[in-house]
Amino acid sequence: MIGVFDSGLGGLSVLAAIAHALPRADLVYLADSAHVPYGDKPDGFITGRVLTIGHYLADAGCRLLVVACNTATTAAIQTLRNHLPPSVSVVGVEPGVKPAVQSSVARHIAVLATEATARSQRLAHLIQTHAGTTRVDIAPCPGWATHVETLQPDTPAFRAEITAKIAPLLAAGVDRVVLGCTHYAFLTPLINPLLAGRAELVDVAAAVARQVVRLYGDHHEDQARLNLLSTAYPERLRAALPALGLHALAERASSAKLVNL
Repeated sequence: MIGVFDSGLGGLSVLAAIAHALPRADLVYLADSAHVPYGDKPDGFITGRVLTIGHYLADAGCRLLVVACNTATTAAIQTLRNHLPPSVSVVGVEPGVKPAVQSSVARHIAVLATEATARSQRLAHLIQTHAGTTRVDIAPCPGWATHVETLQPDTPAFRAEITAKIAPLLAAGVDRVVLGCTHYAFLTPLINPLLAGRAELVDVAAAVARQVVRLYGDHHEDQARLNLLSTAYPERLRAALPALGLHALAERASSAKLVNL
């Protein structure tokens, strides 16, 4: 069984890629909705949540965990690996700096990120390791994940906020825009029209799914189950699947359950 978790709904974008790549795998998704978003929380708090959820999913029988949250990955993935037995593999989600740099013609990219990811040493290390001479602009996007959580992100005020964030990046010559939060994948319909062929979005969900396929190995005994868990408002998690266009997941999923963690 594969366990996928996030602060809320954002990791569903990663879950969808994994479910598509492994249509027979047994999956469990845990949304820490009682504490969403992580992006404005201190690293110590995030690490505590990641350890609690990681141990819970491992004890439930997951032999592979996906930290489907950029903020949680940058803050706590190494600590989680250190606290779990070697038999449990852990895959994180990091901003796609490397593929963006490799494909950039202008040698100028931008990373849209939560406040915690934007200030993290892990993002700084990714940039130092992969950017080379490419300029990287980090654009914190406070509140964007919360807009996705409401399932009503397409409002005139929020469209204006996104435009105000993207327009200066394009004016500066950016030709790759990295989605540095899994929630932002659900904002693609609002972001892409602003790029108008001048830049491309870079998301890593498919790359994460490929890594999961490599690590998961034999899963012939799986039955394509998808269990949904949430630390608050589980009915919202189940309702989010069709609302976010994830109809294949909706058909595969059981009803969501509340877990007290």
